[in-house]
Amino acid sequence: MSAPVLWSFRRCPYAIRARLAIRCSGVSVELREILLREKPAAFLAASPSWTVPCLVTPDGVIDESLDIMAWALGQNDPEGWLDMPPEGMDWIARCDGSFKHALDRVKYASRYPDQDRAAHLATACAFLDDLEAQLDGWIFARPTLADMAILPFVRQFAFIDKGRFDAQPLPRVQHWLTQFLASDGFAAVMHKNPPWQQDQPVLSFP
Repeated sequence: MSAPVLWSFRRCPYAIRARLAIRCSGVSVELREILLREKPAAFLAASPSWTVPCLVTPDGVIDESLDIMAWALGQNDPEGWLDMPPEGMDWIARCDGSFKHALDRVKYASRYPDQDRAAHLATACAFLDDLEAQLDGWIFARPTLADMAILPFVRQFAFIDKGRFDAQPLPRVQHWLTQFLASDGFAAVMHKNPPWQQDQPVLSFP
């Protein structure tokens, strides 16, 4: 294996945050973009959970996005993303827990017909209200792992109804998201690539 292989899906927030950390670290991987509705056999054989992102390294498979972020930044962390207060992990846990749970039941309400969409919307908005109180440009004094792990999910929530999101009294959250969406890092990890095929040339990332 010449480089670790990252199986990814462009729009998946878990995959986005994995790619953000890999790009920041500068550690080279082979990027394999897939379509979730047409998962290739090679991906299914590699990923224990059959979900993206999945990183295949010479030392084994890393199948969780936060673990992939830690793997990349543990090798090289030029912007100091890992240097954050312990509370950063608490913010990430809230995002991955109650906020993501609510987000799914707002964005994909038709999949949860027995769920109260309004109640889940209120839960998601409560998390954003807490972020609003915490943010001063970033969650802490500068960009850290917490920002980059959470922003892809706030982006997903915002674009459920961008007009409604922009109308909310969340100026700090809105600025935080806007600067992220306008960043070179976000543009780099959102480049469109064709779905991986067995015979295509190796696509190096970053």
